[in-house]
Amino acid sequence: MTPTLSAVLVISAALFCIGLLAALSRRHAIFILIGIEMMLAAAALNFVAFWRFSPEPQQPTGVMVAIFAIAIAAAEAAVGLALVIAVYRHYRTTNVDKFDRGEGS
Repeated sequence: MTPTLSAVLVISAALFCIGLLAALSRRHAIFILIGIEMMLAAAALNFVAFWRFSPEPQQPTGVMVAIFAIAIAAAEAAVGLALVIAVYRHYRTTNVDKFDRGEGS
């Protein structure tokens, strides 16, 4: 049983929705970063799916774009985690609600 384009797009949309829900509903910065990473993974899955199911998938452009997206996601995770660590050192919490109120040391 081979997957179809619509099946892959449904899986990608579900992954994107879960990531969006995680990014918007969580209060801790780490979970927000995880949600953003899930949305980027869904976008990379879309690139590969559209490349795979195109009429002539000769050149691996979809795979190259997905690899580029994964590299960007890795850099984003490193910078995001560094920011979370710096904010944690200042506020002693990763709860984003307390960042807005100005609470902390």
